[in-house]
Amino acid sequence: MFPGSPAQAYIKARGLADVATRFGLGFVGSAIPGHERFTGYLTIPYLRPAGGEESVATVRFRCVADRCVKDADGRYLFETQQKEHHEGHGKYQTLPGDPPRLFNTSALIKPSPFLVVVEGEFDTMTWAAVDVPAVGAPGTGTWRYYWSPALFGYQTVYLISEDPAGFKFMESLAAEMPNAKIIEMAGNLDSNSTYALEGRDALRERIGL
Repeated sequence: MFPGSPAQAYIKARGLADVATRFGLGFVGSAIPGHERFTGYLTIPYLRPAGGEESVATVRFRCVADRCVKDADGRYLFETQQKEHHEGHGKYQTLPGDPPRLFNTSALIKPSPFLVVVEGEFDTMTWAAVDVPAVGAPGTGTWRYYWSPALFGYQTVYLISEDPAGFKFMESLAAEMPNAKIIEMAGNLDSNSTYALEGRDALRERIGL
């Protein structure tokens, strides 16, 4: 249940409407028993490239409630570079006991001399929207050592740093990847904000395309 939902409006405002179907985004309009706390959340499935009955490895839930993501005038807070207010709950919710997973692993089986690594699902989808293969960690400190070997075969792995915490995170990854190159985003903007404010070409130019 995604069309016409608050999740669809939020994703459209983020500039990701064209990739929403590709990533299987959804909305919890009516929760199954035990998942009632996710009602009203955007759903972000972690899709396995092979597809089939077990095509979804897990699902993350993202709050898009107006009271949390909009200002008093009804404008999305991210549009004015303000932080969202998620009081009493996290911005993201993960299923209990679910380990961190790499987002958009389908990018790893497509021929390319380079790959982008970012933090977060929205930024991963943003790079995909500008036709750049990308994978994303669900947050700083979530990287698992067994993810790194999958990246060693690329000519260049661009590690996108968006703020001081992000730089420290990407610096730790670069230390174990001889093919890595850290790219610092201008103005501490994340990839999605850069795309929204400056457009497709500006984002691609960050990695020399």
